[in-house]
Amino acid sequence: MHDHDGGMMVPGSSEAAGRATEKLLEHDKVILTLRQEVRQARIFRFTLVATYSSAPLLLFALFLGNILAWGRIDLTRVNILCVPVLIALLALCGVVRYYSHGGFFTGVPLEEQWASGQASRKSIDLALAMERKRLAAAEFHIPTEVRRHIYRESVPLTIEQYRTEGLRYRRIHNLFQSVIIVGSLATSTAASLAETPPPYKWITVATSFAVGLSAGFTGYFKFRERSFYLQQTSDSIEEEYDAVNLKVGRYKNSLNDGAALEDFTERIETLKNDQRKRQQQLDQPTETPEG
Repeated sequence: MHDHDGGMMVPGSSEAAGRATEKLLEHDKVILTLRQEVRQARIFRFTLVATYSSAPLLLFALFLGNILAWGRIDLTRVNILCVPVLIALLALCGVVRYYSHGGFFTGVPLEEQWASGQASRKSIDLALAMERKRLAAAEFHIPTEVRRHIYRESVPLTIEQYRTEGLRYRRIHNLFQSVIIVGSLATSTAASLAETPPPYKWITVATSFAVGLSAGFTGYFKFRERSFYLQQTSDSIEEEYDAVNLKVGRYKNSLNDGAALEDFTERIETLKNDQRKRQQQLDQPTETPEG
């Protein structure tokens, strides 16, 4: 039996490679399931913290605001408007607690999710599952050609991951830019008024603070640059993926699939390493000139 490259295929080795691949796929299934459980546990934890802390934070904000504005600003209307909001938040706490006991979020009661550190325990299980896969892969003797084929078929997932992360950073950047634009216009308009009533002075202060905060976050975390590099890398990887499948570009003169896959794997790893280096550069704090 011959393969499409003209080489000899041994039926026994092919069957062994197939069984090894199935075993590795089972490990991948466990890893993906644990990753989903870790994500769900973290969402559950965030929901509990945000829900249970919302009502106390609102009460604290009202208490602090009334103390600071005592004798200068009448916050009676604000206090009245916050009463139904507070009732709604308390009702939301009750709903979350009710459904969490019934396993509405992750199928695990609230006591186990929150008190036992479900996310941390699942993260440990995930690390162990990845280590089991690594040890299992070391025991299997999968031909290099098969490994490269598996690697090529995993490239679309990498492209999707980069694009998803790039879209998330782009949305965050656009949100902060919107706050900067709207807040700057609102601050300028409020400050240009000859006699600004006391309540609107607080609006001016809040919008100025929001603009400064948004500008600081965008400058420090560099969301736009992160989004640009992720999109650029995903486009380059997709271009290589299409080229190796269609045998165009750098792969059109390849004599067989083995040589093309070797060149393709090397090229993809180079692009991913370049992306990691750019990510590390963006994570470095901005140096301020001495003087």
